[in-house]
Amino acid sequence: MSGPVGALLPDWPDVAPAVGDVVLRRVEDRDSGMVRDLATDPYVPLIGTLPPLAGEQEALAYIARQRQRHPEGTGFSFAIADARSDEALGVIGLWLRDYPLGRGQAGYAVAPAARGRGTATDALRALTSFAWTLPGLHRLELHIEPWNAASVGVARRAGFSYEGILRSYLEIGGERRDLAAYAVIRTAPPETVSPPATGMPTVIRDGRPTSEP
Repeated sequence: MSGPVGALLPDWPDVAPAVGDVVLRRVEDRDSGMVRDLATDPYVPLIGTLPPLAGEQEALAYIARQRQRHPEGTGFSFAIADARSDEALGVIGLWLRDYPLGRGQAGYAVAPAARGRGTATDALRALTSFAWTLPGLHRLELHIEPWNAASVGVARRAGFSYEGILRSYLEIGGERRDLAAYAVIRTAPPETVSPPATGMPTVIRDGRPTSEP
């Protein structure tokens, strides 16, 4: 790995995490169309810094903020891109404010035009695979509103387990809301995890590294 290092964070990956039809890469200015599409979803601006119905300059400002997440020590903000065309389909982040405690949090959003084809699931699997290459990371969490069946399905298909309801956990859209907690924990020590170029996270089964479907 090489590149700028944020506070306490490992370097940016040399090998782009990839699973199935998606690859995770840096967010770039050419992704502004995807960002503007994402801003048409009324829920997305409620849970991040993207303004509703963002124009071109607002989209570019959002992209600039994502590029600063790693240097400032917040985490890794990736564009979800089509593995063949490199077209941006959404965004996904590995947030590491609690990295010194061995914990990380995932968050993702797929642009409306790219939904319904497994993009979020592949992206979350790729992010999880990458997460286990980071020394000291032992737990990856997701927080999802209980009504969001699509996101719950993504979490389950990517191997996250339901842990319970966090009552009145976060203010979203001006009101306190409950969030469902999902998590996956490291099942292989860092030295047994292969670089996440393709495939699922490596796990230990019957004493040998393998990959779960």
